Amino acid sequence: MTASRPDRQSLPYRDCVGVAVFNQQGRVLIGRRIGDHDVEDQSEIEAPWQMPQGGIDQGEDPLRAALRELHEETNITSVSLLAEAPEWIYYELPDAALGIALKGRFRGQRQRWFAFAFTGQDSEIDVHTPGAGKFSAEFDAWRWEKLSRTPALIVPFKKDAYDQVVAAFADIPQRFSQT
Repeated sequence: MTASRPDRQSLPYRDCVGVAVFNQQGRVLIGRRIGDHDVEDQSEIEAPWQMPQGGIDQGEDPLRAALRELHEETNITSVSLLAEAPEWIYYELPDAALGIALKGRFRGQRQRWFAFAFTGQDSEIDVHTPGAGKFSAEFDAWRWEKLSRTPALIVPFKKDAYDQVVAAFADIPQRFSQT
């Protein structure tokens, strides 16, 4: 441990939600992160592609947080709940990001994951000006992807967490008609 980095064990996890939104073909929405401009080496900190996620406000119900974060990041409101992962899913920040990422206050995240069916049209999705510009853009692009491919698209330090998300929601893609 270097003098400039906090002790990992002394830092808490940030409570957060993750959102897997499935379209009618059983694919999930992923967004390409704009990046964390507070970190010098963005390649180690931010994922090129990830599912929507964000912090749970103090006293906020995780399901409400998931719906709020989904709207704030993608403009989506047309969803119906499919499932909730049975357990919290954790990931640790890499050593290089400790004391920098997540405002330097956390060792990683403790995530509650929800799966939703997207009931709207693709035209509802707006990652550039979500909420008609009320919210800051966090993604610069989006696409539909196979759930099973998402761990390969995330930064390595989140891969194990995404493997757990894939396992928790593995039955969902088959619920939709494959085209």
